[in-house]
Formats: sequence, C-alpha cells, structure tokens
Amino acid sequence: MATCFATMSSTAPGVPLSRPFPLPPVTLHPLKTAPNQVAAARGPVFELPVSLNRFMVGKSRREYRMNESVFTQGDPANSVFYIQTGKVKLAVVSMSGKEAVIAHLEAGSFFGETCLSGEPLRVSSAYALQSSTIVRIENTVMQDMLHREPEFAEQFLAYMLSRNNRMQADLVDHLFNSCEKRLARLLMLMANYGQESEPIPAIAKISQETLAEMIGTTRSRVSFFLNRFRDLGYIDYNCAGMLINSSLVNIVLHD
Repeated sequence: MATCFATMSSTAPGVPLSRPFPLPPVTLHPLKTAPNQVAAARGPVFELPVSLNRFMVGKSRREYRMNESVFTQGDPANSVFYIQTGKVKLAVVSMSGKEAVIAHLEAGSFFGETCLSGEPLRVSSAYALQSSTIVRIENTVMQDMLHREPEFAEQFLAYMLSRNNRMQADLVDHLFNSCEKRLARLLMLMANYGQESEPIPAIAKISQETLAEMIGTTRSRVSFFLNRFRDLGYIDYNCAGMLINSSLVNIVLHD
C-alpha cells in the first residue's frame, strides 16, 4: 500500500508537552529480526503488465535523482507515471506557500492518473525521494490499455480503489487523532502490522523530518514521541533502522 497522507506541514515551534499520560501494562517481547528483513513503508503495489511492453510509442523510462522533480503543480496533465524502483512524494502548495503532503509512494505505484479523468493540469507536484526509475505512459496509451486489456483494467481499478481507501483512512486519522497516535499508527503500518501479509517489525531508516512531514507536525514533537516510545519499550532504533513492538498498538487504542 502506498503511504498516503493528507497532512499540512507546520513551521511553528514545538508546543511544550506535559508529563505523558500513564498507559496500561503490556507484555514486552524481545525484538528480533532476521538479516535483510528490513521493511520500508509498504502499500498496494501494481506489477506493470508485460503487455504494456508492446507499446514502443508513448512510453518511456527515465532515471531520477533524489529530490528531482517529476512534474510540478500546474504542468499539463498528459501522462501517467509508474514507479519501477525508488520512491516518490506527492505534495500540493497553497497560495500562501504552505505545503501539504498527499502521499509517499514506492515501487509498484502509479501516480498522475488524474489525467485519465480529463484534468488538464497537474493538481500536485511529484518529487523523487531517492534515486528512482520511473516509467512515463502517455494518456492515450494508458486509455487504450484500459479499453483493450480487461484483466489489466480490473487490476488497475482494484489498485486505485485500495489506494483511495488508504488515503481516506489517513485523512480520518489526521482529523481525529493526536500527533502521537498518528505517529504510532504510521510506524505500525510501516512494519506491516494489521495487514494481510506477515509483519516485518524492522523498518528501514527514516528521518524524523520525513516522519514529521508524514503526520503533519514538527520534527521536535516526533523526536519527543519516539524517545517516549523507546522508553516504554515499544520501539528501539539505531543508525540502521527501527524495531517496532506490537505493543505499540496501546498508543493507538488508548483514549
């Protein structure tokens, strides 16, 4: 699943926090993981069909450097993009210059698909979060694929519905939950807890700035909560990554 958010970045200084509220007792388990089992934020992924390789015209592949722009808000919307490798951030900027992060997408994700519904201009900007290989598919080629390949169209629709459901859940989380709960939920999703596949409690290294951007708060508050989670035994982290204990769910469930 894509890691999707409807959050507003904040530049305000961190608000002083009172003494953390007490949590119910939990059973802590040693956090162990096998070598190379380090997960990044996962979401619904889509395998680009082999049939698309038949189209030589209207399809191209390009390498993007970290932080390089794929497209900018207001550009003509005339193509769909597919992340073959790497990660992409989608964001919008208000008239006052505030940036809202819509999604963090990884390999196996489509983006820029609003052009299929007739949107003439890009309503968001896309940036490579790391070195990425991205396939560009012209609007007409993508529409032809959806009409001529029923199996592909069915899979693409299921993928888009799954991603839309995740974005709605993230929006509800942002509207009704505290920063602390949003951070705990994000970490558990990144470790694949509550998903169909087995959890991988070791997640890849991610900066506090990125986590803050994802949940719509400041880096200082993320640092405060991470230290608190670690003191309570819910997580552990070092320069290589972060280990997530299933007991972190207590933060999400606590009122």
